[in-house]
Amino acid sequence: MNVPLTLNGMKTILEVRPEESLMSVLRKQAFASVKCGCNKGYCGACTILLNDTPVASCRIPVGILKDGDIVTLDYFAGTKEYTSITQGFELAGIKLCGYCNAGKIFTAYQILKMNKVLTRKEISDQIKNLSPCCTDLQTLTNGIIWAIEINNNGYDSALRKYKKTKLVNGK
Repeated sequence: MNVPLTLNGMKTILEVRPEESLMSVLRKQAFASVKCGCNKGYCGACTILLNDTPVASCRIPVGILKDGDIVTLDYFAGTKEYTSITQGFELAGIKLCGYCNAGKIFTAYQILKMNKVLTRKEISDQIKNLSPCCTDLQTLTNGIIWAIEINNNGYDSALRKYKKTKLVNGK
């Protein structure tokens, strides 16, 4: 079956079996950021953006993707939002492990693009189903809060706030 779609900004036609998972197709295409994890859609390792929404690619049969827009973390890494998110994670002390990055980063991206101020609890509710293997959910929430600050006000502003917070808290 031929499936026309946009993959990382390029129109393409994939020749696939319709029941094959998008994850397996992307892995065959050598997209290193698409990992094979739980194969049930929970771990976040295979997360991609489908029509600008994070989804577990292991749960998507490629046959239904006609004219879909797919973005992998490999491609997303060149965006301003990616930089804001990874810098926010760094300020929170998150060391990206390489395995579950896509789930954390694309969930943070989804929160960033909401363009509204969320409470810590609302952010926690957005990430509660992730199973990150390299951090805990509280630290991930902190990283997303820093990413929002960086995205909205720039890294220098966030760094000044970060240093001030460290001085106030004595850490």
